Amino acid sequence: MATTTTATADAAASAQFQNSDVLPIHQSSTYHPQVTMAKPPHDGLHFWQFMVSGSVAGMVEHMAMFPVDTIKTQMQAMGSCPMKSASISQAVRSILKSEGPAGLYRGIAAMGIGAGPAHAVYFSVYETCKKALSGGKENNPLAHAASGVFATVASDAVFTPMDMVKQRLQLNSSPYGGVLDCVKRVLREEGIGAFYASYKTTVVMNAPYTAVHFAIYEAAKRALMEVSPDSVSDERWVVHATAGAAAGASAAALTTPLDVVKTQLQCQGVCGCDRFVTGSIRDVLRTIAEKDGYRGLMRGWLPRMLFHAPAAAICWSTYESAKDFFEDVNDGEHNGNV
Repeated sequence: MATTTTATADAAASAQFQNSDVLPIHQSSTYHPQVTMAKPPHDGLHFWQFMVSGSVAGMVEHMAMFPVDTIKTQMQAMGSCPMKSASISQAVRSILKSEGPAGLYRGIAAMGIGAGPAHAVYFSVYETCKKALSGGKENNPLAHAASGVFATVASDAVFTPMDMVKQRLQLNSSPYGGVLDCVKRVLREEGIGAFYASYKTTVVMNAPYTAVHFAIYEAAKRALMEVSPDSVSDERWVVHATAGAAAGASAAALTTPLDVVKTQLQCQGVCGCDRFVTGSIRDVLRTIAEKDGYRGLMRGWLPRMLFHAPAAAICWSTYESAKDFFEDVNDGEHNGNV
């Protein structure tokens, strides 16, 4: 009798358990436990991926816009070099008449050598500083501006020597046979300091340029995304290109006078260009103003804007596309099976 009572009690307890709120979890036969890899710490990317993305973006940008840069360089240098006019059309005719279409691309090898490493440094430093200074807040224009300044100081140290070579090769009737010939002759005749004659001016110009550029870019990007948040993923490249063009044009217009100073410092003594005794920004500004008036300080502003607006659009859309590519690669590694 005791045995029967015990069995009945066990059956009741079993029935009570089966009717409880605790339900069994059924695992699929295809279920396999995954070992996930650590996600990169910032924007889903590793530091080297920012460098590669920036390098690709910089080279695409400068190669695509190089003819416009050549026109701007010759217009800015003509205050002391023997050119007839500062208009875009006459500058183009002068280049085509003396060297043909190839003249628009003279010096592009120097640009290719310098742009890749410089932009790798530029964007990786920017992203690192933005992460450190923003405190996790996306809407932080001061952090974006400061990060841009740090980025330009570092990248200009890499790019300035090749930029000097590039601009000397871009001059009308340049006496140099190519990048290597220019480097050898400048080292022999002027010393290594000539490669950095414009570094201070370049930093003084690019610091405000970059601060304005990045602040406007980040603000314009957020504003455009808020206009149509539902289609952001489909039109992301348009957002980056539009925000980049607005940022590039605005920053270029504001910093043209310093760009004229930089060009004349880098081209001094070549093709009849003036040679400056001190290399002081103030002295160069005064010399240009005395010879050409204050209009001379804005020489080349239009091609500069025509260069930087599409160049920034190309650069940012390429950079963000490269970042998206690496994010997809990292997500695949993060979610994949080991």
